Amino acid sequence: MSEEYIVHLFREAFFTILLLSGPVLVLSLLVGLVISVFQAATSIQEFTLTFVPKLLVTAIVIILLLPWMIDVLVSFTQNIFAQIPEIGK
Repeated sequence: MSEEYIVHLFREAFFTILLLSGPVLVLSLLVGLVISVFQAATSIQEFTLTFVPKLLVTAIVIILLLPWMIDVLVSFTQNIFAQIPEIGK
């Protein structure tokens, strides 16, 4: 097992993590930004006003994207398992 293989493996793992978490984080960020602008415009400084919508959007996005996320994760895992015989060489 060479250093290049290990770097490639970590690169694929980080890419998969970013691919899975990216949509959830981006939508949560956008909802937080919209609510922050609303709070600044109305001078309402309520913590739950930012927490609850972000929580709901995160849950909805995870529920909607869960089949795709599982496919990506299963594909990554199958790829790793397929490379096990190559590790011993």
